[in-house]
Amino acid sequence: MPTSFFPQLAWIEQQFDPYHIADIEREVSDQIRALELAGRFHPGQSVAVTAGSRGIHALDRILGSLIENLKSLDLKPFIVPAMGSHGGATAEGQVQILASYGITEQRMGAPIAASMDTMCLGHTDLGTPVYMDRLAAQTDHILPVNRIKAHTKFKAEIESGLMKMLAIGLGKHTGASQLHALAQIHGLDRIIIYTARYILEQSPILMGLGIVENAFGRCARIQGMLPKTLETREKDLLFQAKRLSAKIPWPEVDLLIVDQIGKDISGTGMDTNVTGRNRDILGDFCTTPKIKRIVIRDLSSGTEGNALGLGFADFCTTRAVQAMDRKKTYTNAMTGLSPEKAAIPMYFDSDRETIQTALDSLGHWTPDTVRVIRIRDTLHLSRIQASPALLAELPAHCSVQSQAKDMQFDAQGNLKDC
Repeated sequence: MPTSFFPQLAWIEQQFDPYHIADIEREVSDQIRALELAGRFHPGQSVAVTAGSRGIHALDRILGSLIENLKSLDLKPFIVPAMGSHGGATAEGQVQILASYGITEQRMGAPIAASMDTMCLGHTDLGTPVYMDRLAAQTDHILPVNRIKAHTKFKAEIESGLMKMLAIGLGKHTGASQLHALAQIHGLDRIIIYTARYILEQSPILMGLGIVENAFGRCARIQGMLPKTLETREKDLLFQAKRLSAKIPWPEVDLLIVDQIGKDISGTGMDTNVTGRNRDILGDFCTTPKIKRIVIRDLSSGTEGNALGLGFADFCTTRAVQAMDRKKTYTNAMTGLSPEKAAIPMYFDSDRETIQTALDSLGHWTPDTVRVIRIRDTLHLSRIQASPALLAELPAHCSVQSQAKDMQFDAQGNLKDC
């Protein structure tokens, strides 16, 4: 039964392992030193260092330190955007994404070689082509850098990380499109593994640098690895990443209010491992938590108009739709054969109307019994808001930080910042 009342919300804090690396630059240097790279290169050789489109904590500092260390070894590093079709599948767009993370030629002290031109290196044992950025393929050495985490499409021993960076990120729009298409036959997990193995065996990979973040989105581990151990080490790091990752602490939720989604937050705009909701050509997957309705309030500034993930929501605001760059979103969606992720849900002009409609779509509900959560995004879950019905089922690692209070709307009917 529709109601004009809204449930109150209280602040909840989740206790996670807080450990993070304090001295990023020193840790990068220590990891490189531990690999004893002497003998794997000749002075003066070039190194293509990859940089992706995800919002990795301190990525500018990690890459800056890495480049400085490579220079100290008398190598000539340059940065290659390795982000598939992101940035609207243009070199300029990918450079802009890096600049938004503070990764520029001036700050890094190294050139950024941005191009969408690729070359086919050969074919895997599956018979699938292996594409790579032409500039990276023609350089003396390649050094992939990426965060290792759970993938949003599948579960396996290798998911999102260095292997995916080699297979899909460096493949640019051409490689990413073809491999996602072939994934419908072979499975994306097998495509990534077979393609990355081919590159590791046939291309001059100097080393890899894997990053694991804690539940607060800060670097908990930076791991250097040689090509021969990269796949095995990545499996171990993925296990650690999953153990450290933050989640919604209740198995069933009536309404999830998400303040913002974006490619800088998750490859799917909002992490399906957090929301438990995924739609894909391979099937619709609903895992825990079970969320009946999802509202998206806006896009992040870092996503630069890429609204992939909007299709996961049941409702959103007009401003989220207006912030959408259709070309960027559609290009990204079609590269991954995921048009459903770019679909626009029912939308309304204010937060108040959007949330009200979402609540009314639940059928009969009352402010005291409806189970509502509000989060900033799926990357930041240490502090969330929850309705009174959920406080009675508070998990042991959670604590209430404030009394439940009415939702505060401004004159335009939008939620005020917390």
